[in-house]
Amino acid sequence: MLHRLRRPSLLLAVLLLALPAGARVPHRPDALGPYAVGHDSFEAYDAARNRTLPVHVWYPVAPGRAQGPPTVYSILFLGLESEVAIEDAPIARRGFFPLVVFSHGNGGIAIQSYFLTEALASHGFVVVAPDHVGDTFLDAFLGNLDAEALLQSAQDRPRDVSFLIDWMLARNLDRNDRFRHALNPFAIGVTGHSFGGFTALAVAAGFDGDAADDFGVEVPEGFEPYPADPRVRAIVPIAPASTPLSDRELERIRVPTLLVGGTLDETTPLVPEITRPYEILRTRELYRADLVGAAHFSFTNVCDVIELVAEAGFPPDLVTDTLGGAYEEGCAPDLMPVAEAHRLTNLVTVSFLRRFLAGDLRYQRYLVPGRLWAREPDLDLFRRPPRVPWWPWMRSSHRAGPRRW
Repeated sequence: MLHRLRRPSLLLAVLLLALPAGARVPHRPDALGPYAVGHDSFEAYDAARNRTLPVHVWYPVAPGRAQGPPTVYSILFLGLESEVAIEDAPIARRGFFPLVVFSHGNGGIAIQSYFLTEALASHGFVVVAPDHVGDTFLDAFLGNLDAEALLQSAQDRPRDVSFLIDWMLARNLDRNDRFRHALNPFAIGVTGHSFGGFTALAVAAGFDGDAADDFGVEVPEGFEPYPADPRVRAIVPIAPASTPLSDRELERIRVPTLLVGGTLDETTPLVPEITRPYEILRTRELYRADLVGAAHFSFTNVCDVIELVAEAGFPPDLVTDTLGGAYEEGCAPDLMPVAEAHRLTNLVTVSFLRRFLAGDLRYQRYLVPGRLWAREPDLDLFRRPPRVPWWPWMRSSHRAGPRRW
């Protein structure tokens, strides 16, 4: 009978059928989960690099203890009130939660995609997001993001992620800390948007600077390669800038990976920024989600920011000069409605991380491309079959290459 189980997915289907009937329907991944959401912010100082990172953290809160003022995100000296997060609420105390690090885009901010970080926290993840100092909205506004600055940021970003993992795991052991015994140190993931998508890939692959020519600069003397962080167990690069990573670097990625992008993205287009790593990565669990009609900033809350700035009475030229490109690639009427882009992003990201980081097999049903496409025609989901046979006796029957199921 073993010869009939030609792919791990068949065995997984058997396991899913063996689950109790009541366990087959998890909380919908495209809606808020069973937890309320707490929020806090702090500064983390990396003494080894003399670098201080402003950090935001979202975490699960027991619904019965969801009391307190709503979180107000500070943007351009303005306040954007969250409809979900509660400031400084007590963290839920039911077991260990997976830790996810979110990395913002080039010239972005830590809270740029709070629709996703809040959703992840409601589904039982602790999410930390740093401002990558030297590559924030303020740096972009001041015109400081030249080619050399981007190469420096490419070196800093994955180190920022590893440092934050160290920081949060230390808090996990601090008897006086909110996060004491709240984190699962064996369930750590990384996600990020645009340059943050590069960051997620680099954390899993390591960064040697092999493709630094794509920054338009040469690798400077004293460049220190970044080794992959072995604690990271899954990554979700969203509209990633994968070009700065060489083929050799991408081939080193072995953790489950979900690549998310928009078909109308002109900043980091699907071809080659997503299609290239989709062909190169050797991980056994590789998924790709294309949102039909979404563009680069469809994966952010930039439309809320633009509305906030406009209502505050800022000069229209200022809004156009600083956020006009984001509007065209996120909020324009000919694009997928941003609320729908957010829902679909949450659908695949929550499902993937619940399945491969939290180990919840029930969410595999949302990662079956054919079934999902029938319900979500604006979402093209692909899964590439493993290029290495699952068992040695399956070698003759294995068919390599990508395939849409």
